Amino acid sequence: MGKVKDILDAKGRAVYSVSPNVTVYHAIEVMCEKNIGGLIIMENGKMVGIFTERDYARKLILKGKSSKDTLIKELMTSKVFTVTPETSIEECMWIMSNRKFRHLPVEENGELVGVISISDVVRTVINEQKSIIEHLEQYIAGQ
Repeated sequence: MGKVKDILDAKGRAVYSVSPNVTVYHAIEVMCEKNIGGLIIMENGKMVGIFTERDYARKLILKGKSSKDTLIKELMTSKVFTVTPETSIEECMWIMSNRKFRHLPVEENGELVGVISISDVVRTVINEQKSIIEHLEQYIAGQ
């Protein structure tokens, strides 16, 4: 199985982020514009949290808060679990399924170099399985 760097090489290393002092409404606008399910929260060039659709649903809507009056720092998840480009896809699947994460920031030498999603992982696994099946079919046909 491949590594996180393979996903980043295929999808790119763009990281979308906002400051912890923006409103939830602004963050949702950015997420909608970029068609993504989570944003990295950056302050002074450092990752201080992550904000996802799940945070929005569970921490804002269910608590009756307003997205135009609530700052991201009030809802973001500050304890962020990260992986490296060398982390295996298999390990990412384990982390995401057991810890119930849909997004994993990728750090290398203390620098944020990308973000992968559960969709990226699933797509990679499916493509790897297709490739294995094609190789097996070719092997069998050659027998």
